Amino acid sequence: MQRIHFTAADLARTRLQSTLGPVAEGVFALGVLTQSRNADYARWRGDVLGRLRETSSLNRPLVPLLRALKAPDDLLFLLDSSPDADTSALAALSMTRTDAARLAVDMWRAGVAPYWDSILERLDSECDAHGRIAMTGGVEQLLATLHPRIVWNPPVLEIHDGLELDVHLRGQGLLLNPSAFLPGLVGRVIAAERDSDQPALVFSVPPDAAGLFAIPDDPEVTGGQALSALVGQTRAAALRALTNTCTTSQLAARLGVSPGSASQHASVLRESGLITTRRVRNCALHSVTPLGMALLGGRLRKAPSTARLGTRPASVN
Repeated sequence: MQRIHFTAADLARTRLQSTLGPVAEGVFALGVLTQSRNADYARWRGDVLGRLRETSSLNRPLVPLLRALKAPDDLLFLLDSSPDADTSALAALSMTRTDAARLAVDMWRAGVAPYWDSILERLDSECDAHGRIAMTGGVEQLLATLHPRIVWNPPVLEIHDGLELDVHLRGQGLLLNPSAFLPGLVGRVIAAERDSDQPALVFSVPPDAAGLFAIPDDPEVTGGQALSALVGQTRAAALRALTNTCTTSQLAARLGVSPGSASQHASVLRESGLITTRRVRNCALHSVTPLGMALLGGRLRKAPSTARLGTRPASVN
């Protein structure tokens, strides 16, 4: 069992976020590929394994490594910046940290990126639903309704899954992140998420696997693929996200990238005339231009959710 210990300050600083980014999604997707026998993912596993074999950047046989891997637990240290992060699996797998990171990124490209629009829409919807619970019933009600096997026993959140672990938040609050790649599992606790340095709980949501991993013929989706081919997948995602005006840091959270990377993508989009940027105090606010909207073809997508619960989002750079 994993246990998260809260104070009153932690409850006030708890927030929801749609994704922890490509490395995290790759780590948890590896778990489905190597460990899950969920029939809903059978076609996805077959398709992804073929792509992963073709595109792997590792200089070693891939299949024996995947058979030995117990992802996400073996690679969870990639998401954890705490000094106590467990790297013992590396020696057993004869992997370096660089090898592990490459494998997670390769998995993102092969098994997550082709379906990212559908997956992100599902994660956004989950954050919205839980956010409404927090707005009407408070954060404690939110914690009590995350998953049937996640139990709120004040002041401790009990996750009835995984290795024995106690995490004391000590006023930092908790980052709550849904995942479509934990079928049959409950959740995984990260003592210090690597980008925010905040403790995080990645919890399982029941996905519609057939809907998430289908290759649709919808002309809107075809248009989205063409946009990705034109400006690149991440910048296409940034352009869609900016149909809701936001700051650079908020854009970074929506895309699951660093603020520096988000700033670079925004700069390229701005120089291409697809977005505008205006300064409000110390914040840079980005919005899509009419040209950008024309390139999107009028296909508006809700931006990924990221907000502190019970408060208005803070203004950040």
